Amino acid sequence: MALPPDQFSALKHAAMAAKQTAYCPYSSFRVGAALLLSDTRTLITGANVENAAYPAGTCAERVALGKAVTWVDEGEETATGEGVRESVRKGGILALGVATDVTPPASPCGMCRQFIREFCKLSMPIYMFDRDGNHVVKTLEELLPMSFGPEDLVKG
Repeated sequence: MALPPDQFSALKHAAMAAKQTAYCPYSSFRVGAALLLSDTRTLITGANVENAAYPAGTCAERVALGKAVTWVDEGEETATGEGVRESVRKGGILALGVATDVTPPASPCGMCRQFIREFCKLSMPIYMFDRDGNHVVKTLEELLPMSFGPEDLVKG
């Protein structure tokens, strides 16, 4: 489950940097997320975006995943010859990093866990970083046991 040191460092720094871009004027609770893609080692980031109509905000994890799933490839191909978007849609995310300003680190909310489940393998590690860069790592399956995913839907 552990990433090699260079990939871990890149994921950590990308998540911490993404946190700096959060728009959270109401809660001041900054969250940054970074996805490390398995084939290209590309990092795709996102940050939380709040709204005065509180439930209308978007979490950092969903911002990053939304960017990845709708990625417009500009000549980028993965090792398998697929574009980034196609790779992500087939579970091509190696790891997720989430950074906050709290200690111990915060984990993705329930809605984000289910959203992550749509595109990521249950064995994927989620690294959660606190304000000082200390981390806890859990797999998606540990954070979302007995989950419901795309394979549970019967297509008719």
